[in-house]
Amino acid sequence: MTFKNQHIGKYRNIYGIFTLFLFIPLPSISQELPKILNQQKSSANYLPDFSYAGYHFSEKKLPDFQGKIVNATDYGVKANDDLDDSKALLKAIKAANSVEGNVILQLPAGRIILSDILYIERSNFVLRGAGSGENGTEIYCPRPMMYLKDPEALAELREYLTTFDKRQREKENNIDLPFSQYAWSGGFIWTQIPNERVKSYLDKYEPTPTVLAKVSHGTMGEHTITVSDVNGLKAGDVVELELFNKDGENGEIIKDLYKGANVKPGSHHWQFPKLPIVRQQVEITKISGSKVTLKTPLTISIKPAYQAQLAEWKHLNEVGIENLRFTFPDIPRVAHHVEPGNNGIFLTRVFNSWVKNVVITNADSGILAEEIANVTIQDIVTDGNHMAHYTVTLGGVHNVLVQNLKVYNKAVHPLSFNTFATKNVYKDCEVFADPVLDQHSGANHQNLFDHITVHFSPDQKNSYALFGGGGADYWKPSHGPYSTFWNLNVQVSNPEEITKPVLLYGMKDGPFARIIGVNGNAKFEVKYEPDPYIEFLNQSMEKVPSLYDYQLQKRLK
Repeated sequence: MTFKNQHIGKYRNIYGIFTLFLFIPLPSISQELPKILNQQKSSANYLPDFSYAGYHFSEKKLPDFQGKIVNATDYGVKANDDLDDSKALLKAIKAANSVEGNVILQLPAGRIILSDILYIERSNFVLRGAGSGENGTEIYCPRPMMYLKDPEALAELREYLTTFDKRQREKENNIDLPFSQYAWSGGFIWTQIPNERVKSYLDKYEPTPTVLAKVSHGTMGEHTITVSDVNGLKAGDVVELELFNKDGENGEIIKDLYKGANVKPGSHHWQFPKLPIVRQQVEITKISGSKVTLKTPLTISIKPAYQAQLAEWKHLNEVGIENLRFTFPDIPRVAHHVEPGNNGIFLTRVFNSWVKNVVITNADSGILAEEIANVTIQDIVTDGNHMAHYTVTLGGVHNVLVQNLKVYNKAVHPLSFNTFATKNVYKDCEVFADPVLDQHSGANHQNLFDHITVHFSPDQKNSYALFGGGGADYWKPSHGPYSTFWNLNVQVSNPEEITKPVLLYGMKDGPFARIIGVNGNAKFEVKYEPDPYIEFLNQSMEKVPSLYDYQLQKRLK
């Protein structure tokens, strides 16, 4: 029996117990809306609009993508023959790239063996399998990425790791090992624009951006900004809005970002003045004189001191990866940050794109994302006996929607918002093994955990560290204001044995979080620091089960 099936059986048993023990406390049912939805807006009860996350701002459904079909079998890919298909797949990718207009690279059913990176480097491209089930397409990767030629795109990361002697040191486990370049980067399927830097590591490599306009003013939650020095902007452009801290440790933007919270920002907030500390990939909808209207709202207000600008953002459009599964060998786990690179998908530089219907087994990281926006990742399963670093993680991304992710395997960070992540959403996701809702430091702010179900056993103190704050001290605190948890469904094992509220805790430096609706098959208490807004504790969220859906319907109406 697989790890996944063991856990499914376990929770079926729990539900069986639930029907037998009718005295288990149930959430009280309220027909009222949470007050935060209908109060007059102020900083005390501010709630971001998360409804713009996803493919085409979630105003369009994921497409049944049509185009010229390139069959991988025509280029030598042969499933189920126990031979490596990498060279044939690279030929098929090259052929698909030569097609004008929409193109679909169709993979056959059965097991395909892959031991090289498949780069997707063009727009209007779909990599499509025959399904993610037993009779679908399986991409089997027999050895990790550490045995491949070093990717040129990670050269700066490799220099950073060695320059700063980044090592995993665990004296109690006799571990003193260098970080892997694949701990949070890379994947066997990798979207990229060649020679475009994805993530900043060393200040000397910070490029000179192509500045399209200077930005002097804008208000948090609003869509209009004031610009000058406009260079060729037009409605429909997708560009990057960048805000800087060039005023050191006491920079005004740091105070604005954290709204005066009782937290101590780490040194990376001021040591890299060339690096935008807040960025949003935005679509311009209107230009009228010095006023530019953006499709999506600002995450913080803009002041002249932030030297904000609109800059060119190179990206791919309409890229899809769908209907397949990845399988990796169940290799022993050595330590955190030294993962050898059994990574499925690495998304960089894509906009209005998607990943759907993918199963990933025994990965170090299932789907990693950097520098993407308005992408939908849905109907994903991660499983296997191997403990992962990440399942689907969102770092340095904006307006990404992850929905219907099922996590059956153990992972260090099962659901994680990472450095510079803003306005992203995990929705309708379920974590069956050692759940943690992680926010990983690095000026990440205004992200949403929406209608998440978690399963766990409380510890001996009748508590559980559900809220994680990972990341290095130099990027603390764990997140900025207004990160939101909406309708957490908490399922504890053996609920009939619990006689007092279970304490959910773990966050000590996450200011002004919004925690609305924590309920499940027991009573709960929440400890979250500092200064959270908590409402609808142990109350049913039937009237507004999803904040994202509620806000989207309200906006589109």
